[in-house]
This record gives sequence, C-alpha cells and structure tokens, in this order.
Amino acid sequence: MGGDRRTLSLRGASTVAIAAVALVLLAALAVFFVWPVTAILWRGIAPDGVPDPAGMLEVLARLRTQRIIGMTLAQAAIATCCAVLLGVPAAMVLYRLRFPGRSLARAAAMVPFVMPTVVVGIAFRVLVDGTVLEDSWWAIILALVFFNVPVVIRTVGTAWEDLDPVLEESAADLGARPISAFLRVTLPRLAPAIASAALVVFLFCATAFGVVLVLGGARFGTVETEIWTLTTQYLDLQGAATLSILQLVVVVGLLIATSRFRPVSELRTPSAGRAPRAGDWPVLASTAVTAILLAAPIVVLILRSLRDGPDWTLDNYLALGSLGGRTTIAIPPLAALGNSLAFGAGAAAIALAFGLAASVLLSRPARSRAMRRFVAALDGALMLPLGVSAVTVGFGFLIALDRPPLDLRTSALLVPIAQALVAVPLVIRMLLPVLRGVDPLLRDAAADLGAGPWAVLRTIDLRLVARPVVAAGGLAFAMSLGEFGATAFLSRGDQATLPVLIERLASTPGPGNFGVATAASVLLAAVVALVLGAAELGQPRRHA
Repeated sequence: MGGDRRTLSLRGASTVAIAAVALVLLAALAVFFVWPVTAILWRGIAPDGVPDPAGMLEVLARLRTQRIIGMTLAQAAIATCCAVLLGVPAAMVLYRLRFPGRSLARAAAMVPFVMPTVVVGIAFRVLVDGTVLEDSWWAIILALVFFNVPVVIRTVGTAWEDLDPVLEESAADLGARPISAFLRVTLPRLAPAIASAALVVFLFCATAFGVVLVLGGARFGTVETEIWTLTTQYLDLQGAATLSILQLVVVVGLLIATSRFRPVSELRTPSAGRAPRAGDWPVLASTAVTAILLAAPIVVLILRSLRDGPDWTLDNYLALGSLGGRTTIAIPPLAALGNSLAFGAGAAAIALAFGLAASVLLSRPARSRAMRRFVAALDGALMLPLGVSAVTVGFGFLIALDRPPLDLRTSALLVPIAQALVAVPLVIRMLLPVLRGVDPLLRDAAADLGAGPWAVLRTIDLRLVARPVVAAGGLAFAMSLGEFGATAFLSRGDQATLPVLIERLASTPGPGNFGVATAASVLLAAVVALVLGAAELGQPRRHA
C-alpha cells in the first residue's frame, strides 16, 4: 500500500509539473508569436477596425499577386525535385557506404543548410556573373537546391542507415540486380522518409527570403519577398496580411502532411554500412556532381573576395575593420559580426531552454486520449514559427511589443527572441526523437528506487540527451548568426548584424562596396561553418 501511495504521489507531482511547463510554454508562445503575428495580421485584415474580406479578395485577384503565387509554387516544386534527385544518391553514399572520412563528409554536407541566406545569395551572384544564368530565375533555383540538398541527405540518410540490410542481400542472392533490389525492396521502405524530406524542402523553398531578395529582387519575387515589399515600400498592410494568411494556411497543411510521413526506424542499432563496389559508380558520380554544386559557390566567393578588378589583393578583408568612407553603413563589418555573435548566443540560449522544456513535455507518454490530442496540438503549435514570414514576425514585434510592460522596441532582447522563434522548432525536432527513444523502464526503475520526478529527469533524460543538446545548441547558434528577415526589421544603426550589413553593402552602388560584401560573406560563412562543426561533434555516436 505504501508503494502504491508513493507511485500515485509521484504521478501527481509529475502531472502538476507537466501542467506548469505546458502553461509556461503556451504563455511564451502566445506573447512572443501569436500576439505579434495577430497584431500585424489584424491591422491588414481590418484597416479601420472592421474586417474587410472584400479587400482581401481584391488583393488575391491582382494579376501581380497571382503571378507571385504561381512563381513561388513553381520555384519550390522545381527546386524540391532537383534536391530529391541529388540528395537521395548522396544519402546512400554517406549513410550506407563505409569509407575513410565519412563523418567529416557528413558534417561538410550539412554546412550549406545553415549558411546565411545573404551569403548564399552573394555567392551565387558571383558564380553566375557573366553567364547565361545571370539575372535569371534559374540562379534562384540553383541557390535553393544548394540550401536544401542537405535536408534530403540527412533525413533520407538517417532512415536509410536504420534499414535492415538483410532484405537487400537476400534479393541480391536471388539474382536481383542492384537497381531492381533498390526499386522493389529499398525504395518502398524509404518512401516515407523521402516524402517527409520533400515536403520539408518544399516548405523551405516556398518561404525563402534572403536568397531570393539578393538574386531576384523585384523581378523574380516570391510570396515572402512580396510581403517584405508591400510592408516596407508601399505600407500595404492589407496586401501583406492577406499573403501572410495564405502562406500560413499552406504551411500548416504541409506540416500536417509531413507528420503523416514521418519515417519509423526498423532497427535500434543502425547498420555500419558496407564498402563501395564497382556497381555503385552511378550513385558515386551523382554524389560527385552534388559535391561540386555545394562547393563551387563558396570557392568562387572566396576567390572573388581576394580580387579588386583584375588584381589579387587583401584590401577587401583589411576594410572589414573600418567604415572606409562608406556612408551606406553605420558600423564596420567586424563590429556587426560582434553583434551577430552576441545576438546568436542569446538566441541559442533561449531556443535551448524553450526547446528542451518542450521536448521533455512532448516525450512523456500520454495516459489518455485527451492528453494525446493535447500533446499533438502543442507539437504542431510549436512548429508554426517555421511557416510564418520572418518579415511578418519582425514587423509584428515592432507593433505589438511597443508598450509597458513589454515595450521592447529599444531592448537588446528583441532580436535574439525573434531569432530564437525560428530555431526552437529545429531544436525540438533534434531532441524529441532522442527523448522518445528513452526506455520507460529506466524511469520506472529510478522511481522505484526512490527518485522523485526531478531526480528522474536529471539522472535519466538529461544525461542521455546531453550530447544532442550540444548539437542542437550549435545548430540554433549557427542559424541565428545568419537570420536575416526579422533581424533586418529589428536591428538598427550600431546594432546591425553582419547579414544585414552584407545586404546593404551588396545592394548599394559604390567603389569597393561589393568587394567588402564578399569578404564579409566569407568571414560569416567561416564562423558559421566552425560553429556547425563544433555542433556536429556533439552528435551521439551511432556506432563505432
């Protein structure tokens, strides 16, 4: 009886703690996401305080709006297909074959995903300069593929690594050719992972901002850049709000679809892989093409940063520490890098605290149907910041957080909070699978030995998730360093971050401006790569 009462007491305490955490998470989400987004959308939906559906329909009926929507969908669809076609073979090479330097190659393959969008835009401007792709739509497509191939590689590769190789080996023993074994045995089991990766890539491509702004400008706009244009240049809040609502509806649908295609691992212990064979040459060749696509823009950007016209020089790098007579910027690029590092560290700390608490909550087994529904709804709500325009979030912050007790317009916290909103969903997606994989018997055994809920959390869950927390923190830091959409709204004057400064330099005519922008881009890319490399070291070792 005593043991039963203790179990009930622990469950009661755990339930109270879970409820308290859930309330804190929902309150933070409401204040720093729902409220700002709702404020800016309401100003557009009801310009005079009364909803104006006719005005919203008029926005959707504009030929420019329809062209922008069509261009966004076509761009996202083409880039997604290309990313999948290049990413699946590379996933096999990096996660199914065994060769020296594989871990380093995996880390290098993820670098483009966290490259600042402005840096990639500058890199592709340099890459296509003087070619038929200059000022073309296809330059944007290539840049989007560059960004999103790593998503396919990581998502499909992780699922592929978990597949039991016995079925493929059995098919080979029965005389099936490698391509036949792949199509009949491997592909059906990989289909959920490929579908999930494709939906996520489509989402990222459809909501791309920085790279489209740098490469396309007003000529090849998307829904995201159109929201920016309508807000900053025309003050057309109704048009921007209409597009934001349309984007949000589409994103919610994609997130729901993605959850239905979430891959399920077949093995607890991933396969160690096999040595490459002669028959692997098609996937090896495809992976080589992918490697060239991922490396070429960065290499060309580095070379351009070392030139001033026909001459090789370090002048662009030497100018990073001073204004150099340029009136287009308020602070030197090195000072802007310091701002980026400070804001990024703050954003990573916020994202880790929020994401870890949410992951612990979402990983707890639901004891009733109502609880399962609540957990699923909370999980979906925490993913919403991925689908709302960063421009909408940034402008919403300025409008909603402008009076006591949350007058943060001049606060240094505004930028890291906005950056953390984008990083939190990714932190949760990294930590949640690890916590859900913890054997419940470990927690029960600790509780039977007298450990309370907090002791169980500290000794079981947090200990097992320590390395992924390092990796998630590094990823959040790297992404915050390159965030551009919301930061461009919120950072001003001497608080400008390096991505904002790079865009200003690259878009402003003047002697040496673009050269300094390329040098600053290389510097920012190097910092992000170092952070990502350190984060990759925090990943748990899946096998020897």
